[in-house]
Amino acid sequence: MSGYLYLVVGPSGAGKDSLLDAARAHFKADRHLQFPRRYITRPIDAGGEDHIAVSEDEFEQLKRDGAFAFYWGAHDLKYGIPSEIDGYLELGCNVIVNVSRGVIEFVRERYDKVKIISVIVDMDVLEKRLRARGRESDVEIQRRLDRAKAFRVHGSDVIEINNSKSLSDAINIFNAVVARPAAQEKSA
Repeated sequence: MSGYLYLVVGPSGAGKDSLLDAARAHFKADRHLQFPRRYITRPIDAGGEDHIAVSEDEFEQLKRDGAFAFYWGAHDLKYGIPSEIDGYLELGCNVIVNVSRGVIEFVRERYDKVKIISVIVDMDVLEKRLRARGRESDVEIQRRLDRAKAFRVHGSDVIEINNSKSLSDAINIFNAVVARPAAQEKSA
């Protein structure tokens, strides 16, 4: 039996980290759901998600050592998903990870049970969120907004969650989505 690999995608500022943090807290006692931390070439105190901070050299060494199931680069940073997810999946656990849409096709080809949770948000809401967090310059914010306008993921394995309004509603939907296959697997 193998578990599902959930890829959480969406533009920066869509609320992916908020949804993941809430799900991680909600399901903390459920060993069937795993939320591995990403390796990122960003300082641990730079804000954002709880991640494993590594230098560029450390990241490259981890890559050579096979420490990542998959990895990518975005916005001058490198991200890696730990290879331990393969063991979780083999045990029948569902694994939920925040990824770049650029790795979706690779992951679809490599793993049998993949679900994509696409977190979408209205452009005016997204702009307000990006400005409020104060991490990017106006130019960087505009670049993120332009990229978000073109952001759309397609496929029968895609589940869209609109996080433009109530965060609590989006959290409830997100939790129901990631719990669904877990419940199906347990009853099978």
